[in-house]
Amino acid sequence: MQRRPFLAGTAGLALAGLARPALSQTNARVLRFVPQADLSILDPLNTTAYPTRNHGHLCWDTLYGVDTEFRPQPQLAEGHTVEDDGRRWTFTLRDGPTFHDGEKIRAADAVASVKRWMLRDTHGQTLAARLAEIRAVDDRRFELRLNRPFGPMLDALGKASSYPCFIMPERFASTDPARAFTEVVGSGPYRFVADERVSGSLAVYRRFENYRPTPVGTPSLTAGPKLAHFERMEWRTIPDPGTAAAALQNGEVDWYENVAPDLSPLLRRARDVVMDRPDLGGTVAMLRPNHLQPPFDDPAVRRAVLPALSQADFMASIMGDDRSLWQDGIGCFTPGSPMASDAGMAALTGPRSLDAARRALAATGKAGAKVSVLHPLDVPNNNNLTAVATDLLRKVGFAAESATSDWATLLQRRANKGPLDQGGWSAVVVLFGGMDLGNPAGHPLLRANGDAAWFGWPSSPRLESLREEWFEAPDLDAQKRLGREIQEQFFQDLPFWPLGQYLVDTAYRRGLTGVRRGMTLPLNVRRE
Repeated sequence: MQRRPFLAGTAGLALAGLARPALSQTNARVLRFVPQADLSILDPLNTTAYPTRNHGHLCWDTLYGVDTEFRPQPQLAEGHTVEDDGRRWTFTLRDGPTFHDGEKIRAADAVASVKRWMLRDTHGQTLAARLAEIRAVDDRRFELRLNRPFGPMLDALGKASSYPCFIMPERFASTDPARAFTEVVGSGPYRFVADERVSGSLAVYRRFENYRPTPVGTPSLTAGPKLAHFERMEWRTIPDPGTAAAALQNGEVDWYENVAPDLSPLLRRARDVVMDRPDLGGTVAMLRPNHLQPPFDDPAVRRAVLPALSQADFMASIMGDDRSLWQDGIGCFTPGSPMASDAGMAALTGPRSLDAARRALAATGKAGAKVSVLHPLDVPNNNNLTAVATDLLRKVGFAAESATSDWATLLQRRANKGPLDQGGWSAVVVLFGGMDLGNPAGHPLLRANGDAAWFGWPSSPRLESLREEWFEAPDLDAQKRLGREIQEQFFQDLPFWPLGQYLVDTAYRRGLTGVRRGMTLPLNVRRE
């Protein structure tokens, strides 16, 4: 059955499987939002999955936010001072903000939150290596003393994604981020309603009436006042794109976060639907190998895949033939960012040859090696990209299989470092927004620091050394030169395979206004 004709007959049935409160479709008090995937993890430092990141921005505040020009602006912080040639930073919190349990947000909470964040985040790990001491001075002030200056301090504390430094109560922030907490006591504009959560289908938030937004800045990305104009927000997980589009057309939901590309023309014709593209940085697709287990623990095996890898094949599988919606020929940095270059790119832009890949794999002695690719069936783009990746690996000469599951199961299995016969994995498709991948400071998949690296756990002393040099570079030109060296080394070590970049549309009911630019985030929006 064809998806588009089917929509006309399914609109009234779109949410038949979901429990629905008796609310008017035009009820101004409730926003019904379809996230890109189910909210399966509540702890925003336990995963880089974007549903959890966006949940984090609803429930917690950061010390600083960034606008679409990536300029840091105060959120929970009132301000800061820098002394001792950049080796002492003192931050002052705004007076008045409280957590959702009514407790005042204190400097001790901020200190514990920064410490927890430093264990996970790429910026934070670099800051930790330069940190002599972090301590609360009093209830509103805390201090960081550094052994060496850390120029991107505000960029790091204010980053919007992967991983934001959310400020949590000290009792939560003192826990190991590798063990996700399951209770949410936030500091942001919305409260998570735990007793209404239905795994796989529904997450509910209520406006935090005592929230005090920052008084400075213009709403943009995560900067400026974060406003909750709806009393209630419902995240309704609808894995089937056709059903989600039908629900939007029928007014059963208000906002469909990531529109499936083949449904964009249909929704553009819908009179009561607005198609929008708040995030112009696009999404970058990557295939991450597990560097701890064979066969991809061998860099020669990883490199053997390159001659057969066609980024255009991956992009066409999700976006079709319209090249205005996607780009191939990309390296390890976001296209258009200052660090992007043509260094080493012949490995991906030269003639494609399956025979060359097979010969290269045979030379490693690993032809026929078993490979298990994590494959989420309920996230459309990941689903399609994984099918192409598994097929490619089979053609190259691996005994590749798809380990099919839902998204929540994938996130759990992804953390397993063991071999395949102990529930481990070999490769997984990864999608990150362009903002996360523009330079080596924040790029999660470019870190190659072993067990402390992002899932897949690559080790490359040379990549880590070049990254450290990048932090010390005196100007942008020097950073660009190091960016080229990093990309050349990248193609030797291959912490991941780049698959291309594509643009994503969001769609919402006409009458919703105030959509933030820079990231699809259901804050500040209101119904006219």
